[in-house]
Amino acid sequence: MITAKKKIMTMAAALLAAVWPAAALAQEEQSISAGDTAFVLTSAAMVLFMTVGLGFFYGGLVRRKNILSVLMQCMFMMCLISVIWVLYGYSLAFGPSVGGFIGSLDWAGLKGVGLAPSDSYGTTVPHFAFMTFQGMFAIITPALIVGAFAERMRFAGFVVFSILWVTFIYAPVCHWVWGSGGFLLGMGALDFAGGTVVHINAGIAAVVTAVVLGKRSGYPERTSSPHHIPFVVLGAGILWFGWFGFNAGSALGANGLAAGAFVATNTAAAAGGLAWAVIEWIRDKKPTSIGVATGVVAGLVAITPAAGFVGPVSAILIGAGSSVIGFIGVAFLKPRFGYDDSLDAFGVHGLGGIWGALATGLFASTAVNPNGADGLFFGNAAQFGIQAVSVAVTIVYALIGTFIICKVVNAVIGLRVSAEEERIGLDLTQHHESGYTVLD
Repeated sequence: MITAKKKIMTMAAALLAAVWPAAALAQEEQSISAGDTAFVLTSAAMVLFMTVGLGFFYGGLVRRKNILSVLMQCMFMMCLISVIWVLYGYSLAFGPSVGGFIGSLDWAGLKGVGLAPSDSYGTTVPHFAFMTFQGMFAIITPALIVGAFAERMRFAGFVVFSILWVTFIYAPVCHWVWGSGGFLLGMGALDFAGGTVVHINAGIAAVVTAVVLGKRSGYPERTSSPHHIPFVVLGAGILWFGWFGFNAGSALGANGLAAGAFVATNTAAAAGGLAWAVIEWIRDKKPTSIGVATGVVAGLVAITPAAGFVGPVSAILIGAGSSVIGFIGVAFLKPRFGYDDSLDAFGVHGLGGIWGALATGLFASTAVNPNGADGLFFGNAAQFGIQAVSVAVTIVYALIGTFIICKVVNAVIGLRVSAEEERIGLDLTQHHESGYTVLD
């Protein structure tokens, strides 16, 4: 018996060594910056916290019988994608490039990923830190799509959809834009922190899932008001806070570029909130807290691809422009075309991401970031064309790929809850829980 146990333990140790060499953990070079490492790890934690904020932002907007379903979907993404990222997601997104379209599985299980900086990405932080930071983006991106199908998707369908979407949509687009050898990166596309990778990708997926699932029962004749507006404001505040990690953290170091991205991020968010309030003031005579919160998020979305390439004044224009475009999408395009994007994931993230990516091609300046490029307004019209191509490629791929995934999952296990389950609410029918206790 003892001999058998020893053999099993020896075999297990050999397997782990093959997948994850001890040298990868033991190696630590002097080129690592303690300050940069602390900054990136803190930023990673802030980005993870954004998914919690997203849960409250979305949760406050739905009916009380569905708040836990939204919080559960966001929390579950934190668990599910964290494991997928370690097993193979990081390798597909950032591993050695296969033709510029996808990473190989050479880094599956984080094989060869350890304490030393990555040779492929030239950072001054441990490869583990870079991997972890990028994993937080992979978590929140599919969580953004939740806003489009809130209150009507089966949890089992949501889980399978998310696994397939991160594997076949997020990872490839991430590699194209950020992966060493990615073809859009090689073409010169600029995306500092996720305009195409995160927001356009998720926004297009959002409108596709909304169309495939169909409208909520009674929509738009019977619409319900948000059940907890303070949660919406709280969620927006958490998102604003976490977004500094999202954007400034993408400098991958505690440096001047991070400071510039921080200022651009805060300025665009403020401009977005102000612009949405002004629009409501003019149209409805009164600004709303939901409107300001939505405008802040719209400004944050739009500045994401540009944060490390533009100055503060450009950030004001980008943030305010995103609210104008987002308001048009929410108030006019959605009613005009009749799709039920429950919480306006496409209107805010999809349209905002498109505007932000294109605006990067307008306002980018090498005076802000010498490693970037000048945009159209600084004498380089070609950059706007490159941005437009990257936007178009992302839209087409996300649209077709998400549609196929939706159809496959729907055919195999089903995506939408029954009419009766929708009437009762997803909290009880999908999770056997209630967000609020009714006292006698």
